[in-house]
Amino acid sequence: MSICVFPGTFNPIHNAHLKIAEFALEHYGFEKIIFIPAYIPPHKNIEQNLAEHRFNMVKIAIDKNPKFEISDIEYRLNNKSYTINTVKKLIEIYKLKEKLNIIIGTDAFDKIESWYKIDELKKLVHFIVFPRGIEINEKKDFDYEIAPMNFIDISSTNIREKKINNGTLSLVKEYIRNNDLYI
Repeated sequence: MSICVFPGTFNPIHNAHLKIAEFALEHYGFEKIIFIPAYIPPHKNIEQNLAEHRFNMVKIAIDKNPKFEISDIEYRLNNKSYTINTVKKLIEIYKLKEKLNIIIGTDAFDKIESWYKIDELKKLVHFIVFPRGIEINEKKDFDYEIAPMNFIDISSTNIREKKINNGTLSLVKEYIRNNDLYI
């Protein structure tokens, strides 16, 4: 089975995340995109009480697409969400013989050398790098490709700070309102 994982904080998930996943399905021919909300993101300070809400919002947002799945793998690992641990577990679960495809933004890929056990991780994954307002100008020593998709200027930060109103699905907006998130 040809799968691709889409890890992230999804704080909250928004339309650009969904468009990226749809593009990956169509352009690369994956059978499935697995969204993996980070339980405790190692590079970001996020209130721990939002973990369950972030997971629920992703679940709501992807519900209508049968080729999208959500995984609670990082919640079950119950620790900081280091990508290497998640990747090793996914390789075991799916019995993968080839590298695991991972969607990542240029903003995260720009700082990839700082990731936990990066030398081990780079042997196990193929990164599909999507534009996020930062260009990758130097050649990096990783198995990666830049996705030929235009940058979509929507960020979770702007949604949380209420700088934009139309960045996410109405069901996710309703969830945010009903749970008094990002007040």
